Amino acid sequence: MGIWEDIREDIRTVFEKDPAARSRLEVLCCYPGLHAIWMHRVAHSLWNKHFYFLARLTSHISRMLTGIEIHPGAKLGKRVFIDHGSGVVIGETAEVGDDVLIYMGVVLGGTALERTKRHPTVENEVVLGSGSIVLGPITIGKGAKVGAGSVVIRSVPAEATVVGVPARIAGPQSSGLVGQLNHDKLSDPVLTVVSQMLDRLSRLEERFQTHGESSPISAPISAITSQKTVLNEDEQIYSLLKDVIDPEVGIDIVNLGLVKEVIVEGTSVNVNLVLTTSACPMIEYLKDQVRRKVLSVNGIEKVTVNILDEPWKWERANRKAFH
Repeated sequence: MGIWEDIREDIRTVFEKDPAARSRLEVLCCYPGLHAIWMHRVAHSLWNKHFYFLARLTSHISRMLTGIEIHPGAKLGKRVFIDHGSGVVIGETAEVGDDVLIYMGVVLGGTALERTKRHPTVENEVVLGSGSIVLGPITIGKGAKVGAGSVVIRSVPAEATVVGVPARIAGPQSSGLVGQLNHDKLSDPVLTVVSQMLDRLSRLEERFQTHGESSPISAPISAITSQKTVLNEDEQIYSLLKDVIDPEVGIDIVNLGLVKEVIVEGTSVNVNLVLTTSACPMIEYLKDQVRRKVLSVNGIEKVTVNILDEPWKWERANRKAFH
């Protein structure tokens, strides 16, 4: 493939991976990521011919013009796209495969002082989120996704998605779309483990209480009637819900102000929750915990947990706790 074909392919890649691109003239003149890749090809060619000073000088000029630092010894594949690019650093022994999407602030750094392979190998179709840092001679497998702000210090399997500091596997890539990384849909592996531990603890407590009591709860809640009753201050319901801890902040949902109201209709209970964000990753966990706690009350047969579409208020978090 000639140089002009390479340039056309690079321009097509920009249109495929950046919806903001509107014209070829705009891409040619206003995309520093594209300019950095073109200048790197010149610098890399000089580096391979052992013109080390000229190669480093070319990469230094590219850094001044684009804000992107790519060592001339680094190897970049075809159709690599650096979106925005400010702050991107790619080390000397780094290897980047084909169709890789790199956002601003990404660092492919080394962890050794010896002249060995000390930078990452990024395989084909990988997405590196904004501000992510990949350190050492590790491999990011084909099709893997690295969440924004993650610090990767271990190799990542193909098609996996990693997030966090240090980065942990959040799950396989489910969308199947190359170059797409929906950060709002990424799970938190640490939070998942914490929620599972709390769930296990809650189940053990329930079993302990069951074995320790000779009879079920004898005191029925006095407000179970055929008419709808709002039990904002029902001591028994709220004391049970205080055992449900929000893993993200380590505070029970009553003192945190997530419980807006409890409504009893006969043997059915509706619990209305207001979350700090509608994208709370713990929604299903909290709903399950609330159901189990309320169902433990004698006389309750059905529990419905509703997530209200209204802003969470700090004032509700200051309600008087029941003891």
